[in-house]
Amino acid sequence: MNAALNHVSVLALDIDESAAFYTDVLGMERVPTPNFEVPVQWLQTESGQLHLFERDMEPVGSYHFGVTVDDFEEVYRRAKAEGFLANWDDGTDASLYGLPDGAVQLYLTDPTGNLVEVDYPNVDDLADDIVEDVLDREEVQPQTGEAKNAALDLAPMAEDTAE
Repeated sequence: MNAALNHVSVLALDIDESAAFYTDVLGMERVPTPNFEVPVQWLQTESGQLHLFERDMEPVGSYHFGVTVDDFEEVYRRAKAEGFLANWDDGTDASLYGLPDGAVQLYLTDPTGNLVEVDYPNVDDLADDIVEDVLDREEVQPQTGEAKNAALDLAPMAEDTAE
């Protein structure tokens, strides 16, 4: 048996504000959406969908989902300028991390407060001023054993950026 993720659903306190964040900052596209009991907006990505649902409730903790983007630098600069970079309670004050395989993780918060991880396959492809902001995971937590070989599934995006 195989499984493939087809969508992730996240809370939106204001459906229009959240949809604007995902379309304007991350390049997702609004697509036709069925009518539900609450406001819902489906957004298309290259590999699946994000479903926003509007309810009057608080987002939950550090749960998150990850996306890969082809223009990581633009997303980072825009998120930094518009105040979407995630804030942590662990004292690192970082939102941009380097992984053992050279990939980069950027953590954002959407207008509702949901955590979004934006990934890019190769830190060496990024501008020097962005690389200066990258905190190596090794500096936060030693990468031992199998952790040294950990890799996000970014192969399709890595192939696109290599061209």
